[in-house]
Amino acid sequence: MHAILAEFIGTALLILLGNGVVANVVLPKTKGHASGWIVISFGWAMAVFVAVWCTAAASGAHLNPAVTVGLVAAGKFGTYKAIPYIIAQFAGAFFGAVLVFIFYRDHYQVSDDPGAKLATFATGPAIRRASSNLFSEIVGTFVLVFAVLLATDPVILIANESTGLYEPGTEKVGLGALGALPVGLLVLAIGLSLGGTTGYAINPARDLGPRFAHAILPVPGKGDGDWSYAWIPVLGPLFGALLAAAAFAGMQAVEAAS
Repeated sequence: MHAILAEFIGTALLILLGNGVVANVVLPKTKGHASGWIVISFGWAMAVFVAVWCTAAASGAHLNPAVTVGLVAAGKFGTYKAIPYIIAQFAGAFFGAVLVFIFYRDHYQVSDDPGAKLATFATGPAIRRASSNLFSEIVGTFVLVFAVLLATDPVILIANESTGLYEPGTEKVGLGALGALPVGLLVLAIGLSLGGTTGYAINPARDLGPRFAHAILPVPGKGDGDWSYAWIPVLGPLFGALLAAAAFAGMQAVEAAS
């Protein structure tokens, strides 16, 4: 699979399953109606797991402009590749949101809550305060990108004959699909611990692409798209990613100096 196509498909899967669990919880007359934040957080974690599992081999499964920017800033991804990746991520997020709307169209029809309908597309603050909301998105994305930058593949331990201790060898262990599980668990941790303030967008494409879909699609009884808030889940994750890259570079510099 071509890397750009993989980013499109992976991000579409991410939104289909992630916004899909939100729709299942907040829209009326679904089997999962009112099942709560734990279900949403776990559903998003599994959405990340499935999306990464399906596309990691082809593109590295960024699926998030903040991750792409963080990897570029850390020198782990080519700058010339970043723009096509980001375009594919926004397009995939938009398409995934369209699929959620089509899938749950009967439930949108019977809902009379414009806020709940918008929540199935984009994030919003629990308490609206721009500085606090921006801080939440910066911190959540910092944790995501910093953990991604620090992640290492497991290696085979080899016995050191002189010390009798086991030390990491040079051969890495391939985990196959299970290699995507740590990222899903990371997103689960962020959602459970840091998601209660803004809904943890931590991904500009995840929020802005579906917000555009909400504006364009014939969602019955929808309100406005809360565009005055839309800059926060875009700029916050980008700032968080850059801070994570800076912290990672600082750690590398300290390690090299020692």
